[in-house]
Amino acid sequence: MKPPKRKLRIAICGLRGIPHSYSGTEAFIAQLAPRLVERGHEVIVYCRRSIFRERPAFYRGVRLIYLPSIETKVLGSPTHTLLSAFDVPFRKVDFVLVMNIVNGLHCAVLRALGQQCAIMVDGQDWKRGKWGRLARNYFHWCAKHIGKICPRGVITDALGMRQIYLDEFGTTSACIASGADIHVSTRPEVVREYGLKPFEYYLIASRLVPENNAELIVKAFEHVRTDRLLAIAGTANYKSKFVERLKETKDPRVRFLGHVADPEHMKELHCNAYAYVHGHSLGGVNPALLKALGCGNCVLALNTPFNVEPLQSYGILFEHDVHDLARKLQEIDKHPEIAAEYRRRAPERIRKAYSWETITDQYEEFFLRLAAGEDPTRTHSSVAALETGLAGAENRAFIRPETSGDSEAQC
Repeated sequence: MKPPKRKLRIAICGLRGIPHSYSGTEAFIAQLAPRLVERGHEVIVYCRRSIFRERPAFYRGVRLIYLPSIETKVLGSPTHTLLSAFDVPFRKVDFVLVMNIVNGLHCAVLRALGQQCAIMVDGQDWKRGKWGRLARNYFHWCAKHIGKICPRGVITDALGMRQIYLDEFGTTSACIASGADIHVSTRPEVVREYGLKPFEYYLIASRLVPENNAELIVKAFEHVRTDRLLAIAGTANYKSKFVERLKETKDPRVRFLGHVADPEHMKELHCNAYAYVHGHSLGGVNPALLKALGCGNCVLALNTPFNVEPLQSYGILFEHDVHDLARKLQEIDKHPEIAAEYRRRAPERIRKAYSWETITDQYEEFFLRLAAGEDPTRTHSSVAALETGLAGAENRAFIRPETSGDSEAQC
């Protein structure tokens, strides 16, 4: 039984702010927060002042508060979140939603200041290659102790991530994924501004960090016999030897687009791609993968539990192997009807399990249970819903569309 609905006042911190296009966290909150406002709740989002040239007081009904931060690779998020934690008591909120396990210790600060809080832990930051050993050890410490720091308030975004926190740290969590909209192309000419033609390119759209495996994808693409291009939308927000090495490819078909800030341009790049290649290996259900499905992409994704969960039979899985990915790219390049059928079916996955209304329902229920003094990590209905949605998922390396007459084939 769901708790009775009442008006809540919610603060959200631990992100760059909204509207901002750098990462999935910002895109996620830019969708969730306004929808909560539309349902009658008050929402405050803390923004990092130095990265916003324009600083409106509201975004789609969400109150924006700009505070300083020390903008370095390591200190940007924790310094801003700490200042946010000290500002929150003046806002008289019901509770605070903190984003990302890197800000886990700030939940202890909030609780010491008398604030109830929850945290969306995101991915396994203690395994990310961009961080040094000290930072990774700290993030792992936060993950290990977050169940005690923030009891009744841990949120994971995938069943696989929920299981990791349960098995490794003994921490229960409510499992609520991100969401996506369904889009169609309205201005295909936009892709020509990037030197591309509709359906004549493969797309990568991610931060260029080692665990997203852009290097593996580029090496695989170098083996594919095709006139199509590989367009890479994304970069790192710091000086990166990995990015420098990636750009050393001798294949003239690989195009580096850099960070694409305009969301309409990003939509058109997705909707007009021949296929989207997703190499993310850490984290939960990645918003970029959901966006690709919502835009009707033919998706090839690295075979991990976090990618299997949302993709099911709506895309193609590849192993962490250059030759395996090259074979699958070559297969869909030679058979446009396969790619076209995956593109046709992809949005249905979003309609079934990852619409923004569904995700907002689950977050609202979580917040209402927390405000009512319940433990939503044990009573929240989203876990059962996700487990039901995952039932029947098939971990197959390559699946021809059902209408092709050949339900399953390895290539």
